[in-house]
Amino acid sequence: MAKFKLAVLGGGPGGYVAAIRGAQLGLKTVIIDKDKLGGICLNWGCIPTKALLKNAEVYHTIKTADTYGITVGKVSIDFKKNIKRSRDVSNRLSKGIEFLMKKNKITHIEGTGRFISKTTLEVKNGKKTEKVEAEKIIIATGARPRTFPGMELDGKRVISYKEAMILEAPPKKMIIIGSGAIGCEFAYYYNEFGTEIHMVEMLDR
Repeated sequence: MAKFKLAVLGGGPGGYVAAIRGAQLGLKTVIIDKDKLGGICLNWGCIPTKALLKNAEVYHTIKTADTYGITVGKVSIDFKKNIKRSRDVSNRLSKGIEFLMKKNKITHIEGTGRFISKTTLEVKNGKKTEKVEAEKIIIATGARPRTFPGMELDGKRVISYKEAMILEAPPKKMIIIGSGAIGCEFAYYYNEFGTEIHMVEMLDR
């Protein structure tokens, strides 16, 4: 069983920054995450959505080029390439986090961790299971999308931000529950590419 001074459960902004700081202070550190390093923000949230918004902004500018005295021909959309650019941005930045882990001599274990004692974690990745012992453990597991009874996520008709990030084509209509930052970003993005958007929010505008 591998032993460390510090284990960080979760590789998002809180987790990887804590791991780096621990390593800088001389602690033998391990970071555990079931997905790519960088967390939701870098892989499925603020970073890739900004790349999508930039795509939509460029498309809008081209469509309204006549406003600037510029005449363009018919504009076509390669939606898959549009999505791929967003994923490429995230993947590139995630590799940057991996580099920081190596630079600071932090062990990275990919898998889902759970406590089996106060100082021991069991990490599963497929059929592989390993145990990690640490004197101190930081929990930085982030958040998950909220679901509603009778509207469970199926990845097809009822989707989360992850599926919305990688659709192969813009749907004709979309209902977005929640008008926070991510909801509004998806509304703007898909509306720009022709989707009819309906937003549902329990609070006042």
